[in-house]
Amino acid sequence: QVQLVESGGGLVQAGGSLRLSCAASGRTSSSYVMGWFRQAPGKEREFVAAITRSGGVIYYADSLKGRFTISRDNAKNTVYLQMNSLKPDDTAVYYCATQPPGRVRTSDSSYDYWGQGTQVTVSS
Repeated sequence: QVQLVESGGGLVQAGGSLRLSCAASGRTSSSYVMGWFRQAPGKEREFVAAITRSGGVIYYADSLKGRFTISRDNAKNTVYLQMNSLKPDDTAVYYCATQPPGRVRTSDSSYDYWGQGTQVTVSS
């Protein structure tokens, strides 16, 4: 079992920044691919970004490239999501998740452990 706890969400004005963290515990393995997803009210959960163990392979949703940055610190079993130039459309619950080792996937069905989510609200 792997437990994931997200933090860092909150209320921010449009144009502002937030940094989300996701701390992993339990039967952690730094070989997992770590990903971020988000779900806005009334919408399906969507892929945001993912990163391999080494950080050598990083995927972003096309619409978020240039504004969001994913990183990880394996010594701390933590993955981060730096979000800049936030827009009201970024308002959502943000989840981190783990994917077993392998090719990075962007479908949430490929991820097995999930955090409880952290709310991000961007006001206009």
